[in-house]
Amino acid sequence: MDPDFWHQRWQARQIGFHQSAPHPFLERWWPSLDAAAGSRVYVPLCGKSLDMVWLSVRGYRVVGSELSSLAVEEFFGEQQRTDVQIAQHGSFHRHRAGAFEIFEGDALQLTPEPLGPVQAAYDRAALVALPPSMRERYAQHFATLMPAGSRTLLIAFEYEQTIKDGPPFSVEPDEVQRLYRDFFRVEELERVDIIDESPKFAATGLDALYEVAYSLTRAPRAISR
Repeated sequence: MDPDFWHQRWQARQIGFHQSAPHPFLERWWPSLDAAAGSRVYVPLCGKSLDMVWLSVRGYRVVGSELSSLAVEEFFGEQQRTDVQIAQHGSFHRHRAGAFEIFEGDALQLTPEPLGPVQAAYDRAALVALPPSMRERYAQHFATLMPAGSRTLLIAFEYEQTIKDGPPFSVEPDEVQRLYRDFFRVEELERVDIIDESPKFAATGLDALYEVAYSLTRAPRAISR
């Protein structure tokens, strides 16, 4: 997907993916990951998500990646952070204040060296933002950033893609397994039909829209099949 697509989305305020409250799956399932307080948590394609604030309030240090400079500026502005430090790291601008760091740039170009050690991750808006042609590259790259034993809370959508196109895209359970199984142990945690709370999706003719939570546990090496 062309980066201009997302820049235009933010400039036109077409950001329906931004939620005004932390995600219920985060509140219900994050404790099951057993990530120690003080851990650094990676949030890919983070936007200005309030989920990052939820994590920070519980003692985590949050490091995000985000393409849109507008999203990054709005996040720190809305959190009333006037102490943001900005530094150049290769093709990235790192914005840092308090418990938050956000790398502004292409998440698929982020490497472990500038990112630094992370102990957990939270993906609510990254995988589902990508068309099928980009997902395998994204999943393999994501695996290079996560150390053995780390755990990720992944949230995906499932709906009839022939009725409505993404983003957010539908990513079926078989595809989640295929994308991650070589490097992670994949466990489905919960699925909820949210069509009644999603009028824009319902208006397209969909009769079901599932959000699905997964736990991904990073293996010490590629998993043999």
